Amino acid sequence: MIKVLLKKRWVDASVTTLFGYLFKWMLICLIIGAMAGSASALFLWALDWATNWREANIWIIALLPLGGLIIGLTYYYWGENVVKGNNQLLDEFHSPKKIIPLRMAPLVLFGTIATHFFGGSAGREGTAVQMGGAIADQFTKLFKLRPRDRRVLLSAGVSAGFASVFGTPLAGAVFALEVFVVGRVRYEGILPAFLAAFIANWTCHAWQIPHTVYTIPFVPEFTPLNLVWAILAGIVFGFTARAFSFSARYWANLFKKIVNWPPLRPVLGGAIIALAVWLIGNTRYIGLGVPVIVEAFEQQVPWFDFIAKILFTTFTLGAGFKGGEVTPLFFIGATLGNLLSLFLPLPMALLAGMGFVAVFAGATNTPLACTFMGLELFGAAGGAYIATACVMAYIFSGHTGIYGSQIIGSPKHIFMGRQSGKMLDDI
Repeated sequence: MIKVLLKKRWVDASVTTLFGYLFKWMLICLIIGAMAGSASALFLWALDWATNWREANIWIIALLPLGGLIIGLTYYYWGENVVKGNNQLLDEFHSPKKIIPLRMAPLVLFGTIATHFFGGSAGREGTAVQMGGAIADQFTKLFKLRPRDRRVLLSAGVSAGFASVFGTPLAGAVFALEVFVVGRVRYEGILPAFLAAFIANWTCHAWQIPHTVYTIPFVPEFTPLNLVWAILAGIVFGFTARAFSFSARYWANLFKKIVNWPPLRPVLGGAIIALAVWLIGNTRYIGLGVPVIVEAFEQQVPWFDFIAKILFTTFTLGAGFKGGEVTPLFFIGATLGNLLSLFLPLPMALLAGMGFVAVFAGATNTPLACTFMGLELFGAAGGAYIATACVMAYIFSGHTGIYGSQIIGSPKHIFMGRQSGKMLDDI
């Protein structure tokens, strides 16, 4: 009977191989997802504690230069080979050299918590992704994986970290498939990416770690005229993402020029940030800024919020403090969308949600992942608006981004060609 089925091509002889492939990656992703999800749960708990303690003891911000010195010395003496962060994961994906040191995970965890504890402006995505990638890469030798499988393993680690820290498994999986090469989605890693994302997200929830809920109460019909408004908003979000990426590079290069010894860079940066917070008289633009993000969905916020957050975050990270960029990008996009509601005839909450994911899409060059994130966070009703904004932001951000080690798989449009960035064919 089996011979008959094989002869008629109803059953392929490689089916057993496929089941072996499935079992292999289910086992690997179960381990990676559980470990990365638990690491994200610990990170989110510690981050919440650090934020609450800082807000209850504002005086600690005066010690931000000391916190910067501690972080700087820690990375200078123990983290020199992991200081590149997310870009190191991308470099190892494209040009494998050696296993990512496991120390990346505790170092970035400590550095990020310290940054938030003392009052820096940073995010959390970079920390979770680096922890997930570093944890996953340790299994390369254990499972004797080939270089091709190691790339898939790194993708699974990135997926697990992203999915668990934001509670968005679909976006986490697609992000891991999309982020390494601009303009290409790598389907060879699709199964492990999704498995790791779901398992990590379930694990984080099992530790009873909550995620912020955002609401868009009303979404108008997606008419041709509303498409025009969504396109215009997406263009603004794209240019804003470009401005964020430029500012991040500018401050990093400036600090390298004026301060030769790396541990002193966050000391100087911390002193300036602490002074700025004192002059402003509030802590609105430091930390994650989640309360302001929620506020942007519900009421009008100051028009300059997004500009202030760009400056505080890019300056913080450029000075050498640790953390991600994504949650600050959410802040920037949501408050900018809130501002655009004064000029575009779309609901304020909808524009805030569009900006929330679109600025992120432009800065990371991941429009599909950000569209999925919008659907997971805000629901399917605004999907057309969210997708339009993400695509337009992706195009108008140019060949720039917060990840300098991204490879351009295909230009964003034919007129850009080889104007900027390293092409996939060049490596």
